[in-house]
Amino acid sequence: MVPITISRRRLLELAAASPFAAAAFRFGGTLQPQPRAPITAIGDALDVFDFDEAARRTLPPAHYGYLATGTDDDATLRANRDAFARYHLRPRRLVNVATPDLSVSLFGARFDTPIALAPVGSLRAFHPEGELAVARAARAGRYLQILSTVASHGVEAVNEARGEPVWFQLYATNDFSVTRALVARADKAGCPVLVLTVDNLGNNRLTQERATRTDTRPCNACHPPPNPRYFTRRPMFSGLDLAKAMRLSPQDWNWDFVGRLRDLTRMKIVLKGIVTGEDAELARARGVDGLIVSNHGGRSEDSGRGAIECLAEVVAGAGGAMPVLVDSGFRRGTDIFKALALGAAAVCIGRPYVWGLAGFGQPGVEAVLAMLRRELELVMRQSGTPTLASITPKHVERVK
Repeated sequence: MVPITISRRRLLELAAASPFAAAAFRFGGTLQPQPRAPITAIGDALDVFDFDEAARRTLPPAHYGYLATGTDDDATLRANRDAFARYHLRPRRLVNVATPDLSVSLFGARFDTPIALAPVGSLRAFHPEGELAVARAARAGRYLQILSTVASHGVEAVNEARGEPVWFQLYATNDFSVTRALVARADKAGCPVLVLTVDNLGNNRLTQERATRTDTRPCNACHPPPNPRYFTRRPMFSGLDLAKAMRLSPQDWNWDFVGRLRDLTRMKIVLKGIVTGEDAELARARGVDGLIVSNHGGRSEDSGRGAIECLAEVVAGAGGAMPVLVDSGFRRGTDIFKALALGAAAVCIGRPYVWGLAGFGQPGVEAVLAMLRRELELVMRQSGTPTLASITPKHVERVK
């Protein structure tokens, strides 16, 4: 047999001509799937990212920019996604996982899955039915829903659509009398849990600003006068004296504020935005009832840390005294499983369900939630974990 010889240059030329090599160079040197084809129906979606494309096509630039933005150069937004790759799964075999049980109990209430709907404000900017469509989707699948202070509908209407009271997320204002009134309204509406956001003290949302500058619509189409200030247009502030309320999230507050809040209500108090073990310990010492590890989806800080990277130390700081939830960047069932393995009691999603809402209304929200649930069931089967309690830190490992 005559040996075949080929020059290195010719070999590179042949490799470059390959369609596989072309795909590799096109996608940064690694073979990746072809660009996503836009979906026109819910059934076309293969994962939640397909709903992102649907939302992008549906929404005006300013509204999509508000949804998509991080802060500064979006480093923390990207870090939320990148961090999941640093945790690998350690599946166990020969375990009966024929019927995975995803149910979870939080403060005495039972939910069908550990997937919760994070508070997102102004949902009518994404669909005319806004929070009401989301509440009906949560009701259909028995999902926990947390309602934003700056929602497009009042808590009473959302509770009616949900069929039972939601958790209420609180943005305190610099005027404590306004905060007191918001808490009293949520309490009267029967909300069992008050979720105080503590991480939104200012931001620099450049992606949102750039998108807004490309939007040629008159701003009054969405924000008519005579209400120039952000929260005066939100139903939860209706009827309140806002003369002294100049901003959400007072910049001069401290841990004593938690005690003041405790004196106002019988609701359980959960702090949203805790990302360090030290603050978890302080929360425990103050008698806080629960925590949500969150960097606001990368929208309110530029720490560069993914939320899941903060989870283990917050769980340790909580010391088993309270449930710890987590949000920011969760897009797949494997993401959710990793958080559960690291000690999260539940995982809140935000952008994905809003993508579904923007593209297809209530059915889109239901589809996103069902997709994440199916993916979580699948990874539970793959990992040999028939219940949430059987998911332990031994099912993941941190890699560099």
